[in-house]
Amino acid sequence: MSVCCGGGDGYRLKLSPLCSVLPNSEPYGRDMYAIVVKICTSIALLLLVAASEDDIKPLAGNKIVKIVALFNENDDSVNQLAYNVSAKIVNIMDTVLPKNRIVQRSEYVVNDMYNVTRVVCDTLKLGIAAFIDGTDDEDVENVIRSISTRTQIPFIETHWKKFHRPPDPYSINIYPDPLLLAQAIRDIILDMDWESFTAIYQSPESLIRLKALLMHFDYGQKAPGKSIKIIQIPPTDDFRPLFKELKLSGEKHIILDYEVEHITHILGQAEEVHFMGDYQSYVITNLDAHTLSFEEFHKSMANITLIRLIDPENQHVRNAVEEIVFNEQKSGRISALSPNTIKTKTALMYDAVNFFATSLHGLVATQAMGPTRIACDDIKPWVHGYSLINYMRVMELNGLTGKMRFDTETGNRNYFKVDVVRVQESKKHRLGSWDPLDGMTLTRSASEMNLEFAQSITNKTFIVVGKLVQPYLMKCNATEKGMDKDEECFEGFAYDLVEEMAKYNGFKFKFTTNQDYGTMQKTGKWSGMIGELQSMRADLAICDLTITFDRRNAVDFTTPFMTLGISILYAKPEKKKPQLFWFLNPLSFSVWMYTATAYLGVSLFLFMLARMTPFEWELPHPVKPGDNMMENSMTLLNCLWFSIGSVLCAGCEILPKITPNEWHDPQPWKDGNNELETRLNVANLIWFSCGTMLQQGSDISPQAVSTRLVAGMWWFFALIMTSSYTANLTASITSGRLETPIKNVDDLSKDSNIQYGCYEEGSTASFFQRSNLSLYQRMWSVMEASNPTVFTKSNQEGVDRVLKGKGRYAFLMESSSIEYQTERNCNLMQIGNTLDSKGYGIAMPMNSPYRTLISESVLRLQESGFMRELKDKWWKVQGDNKCEEEDESDELGFTKIGGVFVVLVLGCLIAFMFSILEFLWNIRKVAIEEEITPKEALILEWKFAMKCDGGVKPLRRRHHADTNSDTS
Repeated sequence: MSVCCGGGDGYRLKLSPLCSVLPNSEPYGRDMYAIVVKICTSIALLLLVAASEDDIKPLAGNKIVKIVALFNENDDSVNQLAYNVSAKIVNIMDTVLPKNRIVQRSEYVVNDMYNVTRVVCDTLKLGIAAFIDGTDDEDVENVIRSISTRTQIPFIETHWKKFHRPPDPYSINIYPDPLLLAQAIRDIILDMDWESFTAIYQSPESLIRLKALLMHFDYGQKAPGKSIKIIQIPPTDDFRPLFKELKLSGEKHIILDYEVEHITHILGQAEEVHFMGDYQSYVITNLDAHTLSFEEFHKSMANITLIRLIDPENQHVRNAVEEIVFNEQKSGRISALSPNTIKTKTALMYDAVNFFATSLHGLVATQAMGPTRIACDDIKPWVHGYSLINYMRVMELNGLTGKMRFDTETGNRNYFKVDVVRVQESKKHRLGSWDPLDGMTLTRSASEMNLEFAQSITNKTFIVVGKLVQPYLMKCNATEKGMDKDEECFEGFAYDLVEEMAKYNGFKFKFTTNQDYGTMQKTGKWSGMIGELQSMRADLAICDLTITFDRRNAVDFTTPFMTLGISILYAKPEKKKPQLFWFLNPLSFSVWMYTATAYLGVSLFLFMLARMTPFEWELPHPVKPGDNMMENSMTLLNCLWFSIGSVLCAGCEILPKITPNEWHDPQPWKDGNNELETRLNVANLIWFSCGTMLQQGSDISPQAVSTRLVAGMWWFFALIMTSSYTANLTASITSGRLETPIKNVDDLSKDSNIQYGCYEEGSTASFFQRSNLSLYQRMWSVMEASNPTVFTKSNQEGVDRVLKGKGRYAFLMESSSIEYQTERNCNLMQIGNTLDSKGYGIAMPMNSPYRTLISESVLRLQESGFMRELKDKWWKVQGDNKCEEEDESDELGFTKIGGVFVVLVLGCLIAFMFSILEFLWNIRKVAIEEEITPKEALILEWKFAMKCDGGVKPLRRRHHADTNSDTS
């Protein structure tokens, strides 16, 4: 742009070089263009005066190097003091510019382009080597940058760039690159595992620092509005309504991007509405927040995190602060500056001088150089400016703000390190650091942080909410516990668990109750215990609270303290009393009838075939002279005996013939023999018993092919029936299990006679409702369609309904609760295995700082066996109230097989009765044949029977035998 400024008396001065360094006026409109014209006119008059002076001389070869820093009129004097002290220290040190001396100059400007231009042009006449911006004003900076580019004099900036602009070849910024600083804030937030937050900022420029964080969460695209909120509030507004709203919404993470002088005021308002508690976390992005005193918040438990560019423990920082304070005292002023209160801008002004001096020192070591006086009306670029700015961009320096490294193209500072500081009890503790190369680095181990945190909660009183449900939490008698009668007294598994953790960690606790687990409302908030945690009215929630996906998205959970699953609670069927004739159970009544019919039919058929076939007829043995008759051993009685003997496998080669029928003529028969004999002597009796045990066959054996085929088929039938009967008898007698109509959830879903349901607002209902398995979907449809409803208002209602249903209702609930109920009610039982696997956990507000501590306590108690002992204490029943365990022993009791003994005794009695009848019938025959009285015959036979000795008996039919002999 070429502008000609007019003067009086037709004087005209062409200021093309000067006007060319001013900002382009077109974007600012016609008013700004008029201002530029006026500035040019004024500068022309000044240059006319300056041209008459003769004191402007080139400084080439001069060892004095001049630099200029521009400050606002209302700027902090500490920044200028740091600028001056840094120049003095450089001049004193022999290692930096030993042959040169820096002369620093300070200029104060207002936000007026004419004033800025005038000051810059005046300084150019002095011959300067660098501009240092200390104004933090974008408009002033634009004027200086334009003149710096035209004159090729390096321009050192000390504040961040609020707006993106093309790279300036002659400027360098020692303030951290805003984009990298935004990455640092993002990584710090992510390291804290924040899933939601609210960012409160002051000006639109603050969004540059939050840009990387918002991009990571896809703010405005995928991120839900309830997870991330961005709120701009002027510092004069009242923040208390906002903090109240955030507290009600459950928000706990706040990012504050404000000027440092407003931060304590904002935090004070948050504390007034009780928004500075255990669960609130604040991240303050202002790099000067470390200079604040948080003494007024020493009782606050809020987690306040700061970031800083200056390390107060650094010796370089301490030395610089001491030098600044010393110069103040030397001037008769008292300074409160300390390593903990030095601001970032002050440190950057100090570093700017040191950075320039170190760069110049490196350059003059290779070439001779010196500043040049420049006039704005005839600008001639500084010949050494290009070399100096390039050297600055490749140099590294450790200053008060840490190591500095720059981008060679843009001149932006691309390396710096920020410390992450936590404020705890008004004291600042360094947690770690961040730099562009290594990212987030923690300086303290997790164990050290957990130890410090554990020590900080010794005075904490936890509000624990629970549901009155056995055996987790129950009310007790306060007087029996040694408490005031008006004080609430609790006991149970949950109470003992929290009490043990409190003893180990040193905190206190107080129990409250809420009979609702919690459900999500239409507003997105939860009711019940989950709602109390979300609103932070409670610190912990413990009962039979299942860890589910929805609940985990609303609150945090510890490691599960109990693992369980859904199972079926069912009424135990009445145990069948042992029957006397239980041995008849293996075969049904119809099978017994069919077997008896088959026995009679085969016996008759065998008798008929034996009568028909000639091979079953044979001469009697022994053959007697004159015998011309054949006999058949397969009589009807023998066929019946043969058939029953084959079934019972109880015969042997010796067939018992009771009483007189066991005595017969000796074989072979001899003339004149008058004695009878029997084969049931002692040896034969032993052989008979062994044969019976070894299941030998009868001595009656079919001879014909037809009868043997019938006998073989009957034996096969008898073998199958006997084996089947034996197997079923064993299973029937030795089984001690109760027979139930259902064995698992499949049987339950198929049995239309049994209704089933669950607690309507619990995790069990959610499991069936959201399951993808067709079986569970079908069961849920059946439960929803049932009328009357099968859902219950509590688990206890479901237990009562199972007891009243007597096998017509099954209740689906957690296995741990089923175990508790079956221990106390002997009429209940668990059916099948668990349908899923889940756990009970201790719930707490989202991102609770106590999550790690409580989880570690749960793991420690599990490993020590305390959990097992505690569960046995509240689940197991001791004493007389304990349910008797079912006897599943394989030993048979008399009650199960007593019927066999009854049959044995009854058979023996019947046999004894037949023996008496046979004995009496034989007495009658002997009396007739011996021609004696029945009494004499009875005495003779009884005396012989009672001897129990000998196997030979005299023949009582002597007369009959003699008569037959005489006749023959």
